[in-house]
Amino acid sequence: MDTTTTELERLCQEIRERACTGEFDNQAYVSQDIIEKLKQIGVYRALVPKRFGGNEWSPKQFCELIEQLSKADGSVGWVASFGMSPAYLGSLPEATLAQLYKDSPDIVFAGGIFPPQPAEITDDGVVVSGRWKFSSGCMGADIVGVGISPQKDNEAQGLPRMAVMPANKAQIDMTWDTVGLKGTGSHDLVVKEVLVAKEWTFVRGEPSKLPEPFFKYPSLSLATQVLTVVGIGVAAAAIEEFQKLAPGKSSITGGAEIANRPVTQYEFAQAEAEFKAARVWFYDTMQIVWNEVLAGRTPSAEQISDMRLSCTHVARVCARVTRKIQMLAGMTAIYTQNPFSRFVNDTNVVTQHAFMGDATLQNAGLVSFGMKPAPGYL
Repeated sequence: MDTTTTELERLCQEIRERACTGEFDNQAYVSQDIIEKLKQIGVYRALVPKRFGGNEWSPKQFCELIEQLSKADGSVGWVASFGMSPAYLGSLPEATLAQLYKDSPDIVFAGGIFPPQPAEITDDGVVVSGRWKFSSGCMGADIVGVGISPQKDNEAQGLPRMAVMPANKAQIDMTWDTVGLKGTGSHDLVVKEVLVAKEWTFVRGEPSKLPEPFFKYPSLSLATQVLTVVGIGVAAAAIEEFQKLAPGKSSITGGAEIANRPVTQYEFAQAEAEFKAARVWFYDTMQIVWNEVLAGRTPSAEQISDMRLSCTHVARVCARVTRKIQMLAGMTAIYTQNPFSRFVNDTNVVTQHAFMGDATLQNAGLVSFGMKPAPGYL
C-alpha cells in the first residue's frame, strides 16, 4: 500500500466530515482534491501491473480498501471503486498501455458503456459521437471510455467495443439527481465527432492477453464486487454509528435508552449477525477464485457463480440492515441530513444496479442445477 494505516484513517475522517456537511451530495460529484488524495493513497495504482508502476494488489485487497473508504462515504467509495479499471483497460494493446501509464500509473478512468453508439470506421480509426449514461466519477476522470458499435457503409462490423479518449474530449451533462449515492457524479457523457485511433479501442469483455494473474480473474465478477463492497462499507458504518448512539439516546416520551430496550438488543444482534455472515461469504468466494488463479487453474462455473450470488445476497442484506438500524434509531433518523437516512438511501441504490438484479438469482439457480446461465453471467 502507498500509505500508512494512519494516513488512510486521516483521509477517511476528512471524507466523513465533509460528507456530513452535504458537500459531495449537494454538488453531485466528489471534489477534485479528494480524487487527488485517493491517488496519493494508491487507489488507482492498486491493480496496475508493477511493470507499469502499479502495485498488483489482489482483488480482495482492493475491495477491503474500497470498503474502508465507503465506511467514510458511500459516494467516495463508489468513485474509488473504478480504480478497478485495469480489468477493462487490460484489453488494450500492450503498447497502448505503456503509453497510457508512461508518466504515472495513477490514471482515473470513467466509462459510459450503454447503449453502444454507431461509430464510423475510417483509415485513421473510428469517429465517435453519442450520449452515454451512468458515467460514475466522470467529473474527476483523466480518461473516459464509451461503448461503440463500429460501422462501415452503415453496417455493424464485429462486436461492440469501447473507445478510450482523454476526458477533455467529452462533455459532461450533469443529469445525476438521485435518492442515494448522490455524490458519485454518474452524469451523462456526450461526445461529438471525436476521432479515436484503433489501438485505443477494445472489445469489452474480451480476455486480456497480459500475463499477470489479475488478468485471469473474472472481470465481470470483479466489476460487480467493487460496487457491492460499497454497500458493505456503508452498512458497517451504520452499525458502528448505532453502537455509539444507542447507549446514550433516550426517547422524548421518557422511555428507556435505546440500548436498554430488549427489542433493540434482539433486533440489533440479529441484524449484525446477518451482516457479518454475508460479508464473510462475499470475501470467501473471492479468495477461493483468486487461489485458483494463482495456482494456474481455471475457476469453475460454480465458483464464479458463487461470487456473483454472494454479491447480490450481501447487497440486499446491507440494505435490510441499514433500514432496520434506521428504524431502531427512532424519529431523529428520518431527517434528510441524518447519517442513517444517507446510509439507507446509499445501500438501496447499490441493490438497484443491474449486476445485483434478480437475474443473478435465476442464473445462479441454473448453474446450481448444472444448466447454462445467460451469456455474460460468468
